[in-house]
Amino acid sequence: MIELGIDVSKAKLDCTLLLDVNTLRCRSKSVPNTLEGVKALLQWTERHSGGGPEQVRAALEPTGVYHEAAALALHEAGVHVFVVNPAQLRDFAKGHAVRTKTDAKDSLVLALCAAQVKLIPWQPAPVEIRELRALMSRLDAVEGELRAELNRQEKAQIAADPALVLRSIAQAISFWQAERERLQRAIEEHIDRHPGLKSEQERLLSIPAVGEKTANRMLCMLHSGQFRSASQLAAYLGLVPVEHQSGTSIRGRPRLSKAGNARVRAALYMAAVTAIRHNPDVRALYERLLTRGKAKMSALCAAMRKLVHICFGVFKNAQPYRPQIDRLA
Repeated sequence: MIELGIDVSKAKLDCTLLLDVNTLRCRSKSVPNTLEGVKALLQWTERHSGGGPEQVRAALEPTGVYHEAAALALHEAGVHVFVVNPAQLRDFAKGHAVRTKTDAKDSLVLALCAAQVKLIPWQPAPVEIRELRALMSRLDAVEGELRAELNRQEKAQIAADPALVLRSIAQAISFWQAERERLQRAIEEHIDRHPGLKSEQERLLSIPAVGEKTANRMLCMLHSGQFRSASQLAAYLGLVPVEHQSGTSIRGRPRLSKAGNARVRAALYMAAVTAIRHNPDVRALYERLLTRGKAKMSALCAAMRKLVHICFGVFKNAQPYRPQIDRLA
């Protein structure tokens, strides 16, 4: 196998083809971050490695949405694609005493990571999930604009701004409210058009405290195909505690790593606040931790992890939620 490291940016792909991991013999190339650029990259890789796409292991670091088209094109060409968690890549670079950060150096680190670390192969999400993700992303943006205009309206009213300013803000608020409602309907219709997606959403909604928006966000995460266990998903979302202790003098409090998708984590936080009152499994865990002297925030973080584990189990088993307490009774 030949390892290919790809550092992704909006405009280009900086690539390192690792020909010999022991001597670090490699070749480098930069191509546009377009489908034509990926085709040129595949031709260059085959010319210098002597093998076809199926002999190539390509490692990329997720860069917003800019890596997705390249990853999909490589996967469809037969390349073994790995999307490396940024935190894992940073730790790998530190372990190899790599302090310089340039596009070329990053692509070499990615190639080495593909050669030396057992990575989980990347699989593209189904088309309907990619469409749902795009709709959800647009809804997030629209709701952000709406919140901004509502804040401006409050400030303008307090400052007694001119009527023209107040009318302009009111018109903007009406526009963003209409857009929000239109996107919400589009998301509902999209899910209704795909029976499998609808069934999965209904199973997630059977979990007390999981609403439609949280269910839709979790569907997008669960369909990414890179999580073999609930623990992996919780770690990706930044819901695992990070210890900070050394010797007898350093005794920092464990904290969440806060890696991964912040919007999903925020949705899970609000769901967990509800779950500690209405979900029997999450409530039992929360109360047990409080009884053992854990801080409320620490217990709430554990409730978020528990909720992720429940969502993962419901999704993988294709069964509606049934409280574990009932099963043990």
